[in-house]
Amino acid sequence: MKDKSRGWLPYPVLSLLIAAMWLLLQHSLALPQLITAALLGLVLPRLLSGFLPQGSPLRRSAPPWRLGWALVRLVSTVLRDIVVSNFVVARLVLSPWRKPHPQWVVVPLALRGERAISLLATIITTTPGTVSCVVDEARHAILVHALDCEDAAALVAEIRTRYEAPLKEIFE
Repeated sequence: MKDKSRGWLPYPVLSLLIAAMWLLLQHSLALPQLITAALLGLVLPRLLSGFLPQGSPLRRSAPPWRLGWALVRLVSTVLRDIVVSNFVVARLVLSPWRKPHPQWVVVPLALRGERAISLLATIITTTPGTVSCVVDEARHAILVHALDCEDAAALVAEIRTRYEAPLKEIFE
């Protein structure tokens, strides 16, 4: 197996993402921005290669189209939930007659891989109104703080069906 830390492109997808993000942030395809994007895409993954995991985290037994479809479903679900949650949280915060019901919720995990669990925690935190605070490895659960939660069991079921199930399909 070739050592990824020795090539010019140890993480080619990451290199492309860094370059694309630079160009999107700059709102320009001018030559200096293209050169900067290319340099960042080459240099940053090379500098960070010692901190990044080796190998593919994706499930290898599933056909690529199935993984791709699961990934598209997950990304579209997360993006939709982020937009909707922004409006829900804004309405909750700006409405003087609404009182939030904050609650700590323990979400048991069916996921086993570190990358999948980290991604689940990131998705939970990215969605407004919820924050994943602790991944409890002993109980194999994530402690989540919800800004407004009247039914903890419903929140757990929602996280498991909307986020954990697709992640399990992709990674395990």
